Amino acid sequence: MARGAVNKALAARLAALEEERDARVLVEEAVDVTLPYDRVPAGARHPLTTLMERVADVFVAMGYEVAEGPEVEAEWFNFDALNFVPDHPARQMQDTFFVQGADGARNDESGVVLRTHTSPVQARALLDREPPVYVVCPGRVYRTDELDATHTPVFHQIELLAVDEGLTMADLKGTLDHMVQALFGEGMKTRLRPNYFPFTEPSAEMDMVCYVCRGESVGNPDRPCRTCGSEGWIELGGCGMVNPKVLTACGVDPAKYSGFAFGFGIERMLMFRHNVEDMRDMVEGDVRFTRPFGMEI
Repeated sequence: MARGAVNKALAARLAALEEERDARVLVEEAVDVTLPYDRVPAGARHPLTTLMERVADVFVAMGYEVAEGPEVEAEWFNFDALNFVPDHPARQMQDTFFVQGADGARNDESGVVLRTHTSPVQARALLDREPPVYVVCPGRVYRTDELDATHTPVFHQIELLAVDEGLTMADLKGTLDHMVQALFGEGMKTRLRPNYFPFTEPSAEMDMVCYVCRGESVGNPDRPCRTCGSEGWIELGGCGMVNPKVLTACGVDPAKYSGFAFGFGIERMLMFRHNVEDMRDMVEGDVRFTRPFGMEI
């Protein structure tokens, strides 16, 4: 009889404790369904990556192939194959990062560099493929520049190479016009100004019409343009017909094939397209810079 009374009292006390627990849980674990469901801020791809892929897509749609190569490159691919003479200033330590050899040789005698442009990928593409060759080469490059508002020692380039029978400067000009129209809108056009590059002959600097004033600020004091300085044109990059010496070095017969190439910096393109004023914003990793560009895929 005493055991029954104890069991009855225990059951009553357990019921009371469970009731108190359930009441406390309802208060402590209450969920306010009006609060934001996701407190983790949305991420964003870096705009340099997005823009580089967008430019590459323009040429992939034209039938080009994306080609990549190593960032630590043999000096032969970076300079010799591209017709840089042994005493060319770009080879010197003030312009190029040389990698010290495993045998302890001096950096500038190791024969290994951090690539100064993506042009070595073009040389590798010609060696790996039989013409016709149509490749676009995006990637990271290195030069001994100080980091400031308009320069950085690590930056990105995208270059294009087309080698086939019968290619001319007219094909190059048409390709450039299509590119700037795809990136900046209809009505954009380019012009070529004579220049010199070891790996192209003839060579030219490529300008595009100012994407803000479309050239209407030239000679018009009532409508000045800060973007182009009222000149109507913006310099974008270098281009030209592939030098026959480069074709020969890469095993291509220059008597049968011709080609054109051009390249430009992605950082510079980003500054144009989105009015970025300081290149340091691109490399500091601040999410406040990258987040406004979103998650475009």
